[in-house]
Amino acid sequence: MNNAYSNMEIYKAKTKQYHDSHVIPKEFHKGDKVLLFDSRLKLFLGKLQSRWKGPYEVLEVYPHGAVLIKDLNTDYTIKVNGHRLKPFHESLAGKTIEQLTLRPIT
Repeated sequence: MNNAYSNMEIYKAKTKQYHDSHVIPKEFHKGDKVLLFDSRLKLFLGKLQSRWKGPYEVLEVYPHGAVLIKDLNTDYTIKVNGHRLKPFHESLAGKTIEQLTLRPIT
């Protein structure tokens, strides 16, 4: 019985160490643009529909991971858990993309 308990403790410690080494902490700052995870889309309401809504702007970061965000379209503010956010990158948003017309090979 004692051996099983010590093996369980060793397994739990190794599992925690592995998990913690692969977790990437998220840090948000005032003025950052973020996307909000919409957890209400769990059912089959458009399974190809994105669950990320936004972009939102970070207004304030509170201790223990809470973040106050503002919708850029409606100025609606809400306080959410930081785990539900991810950074929004504006790489191609609003930029024109060059189009190439391809013709079939004859």
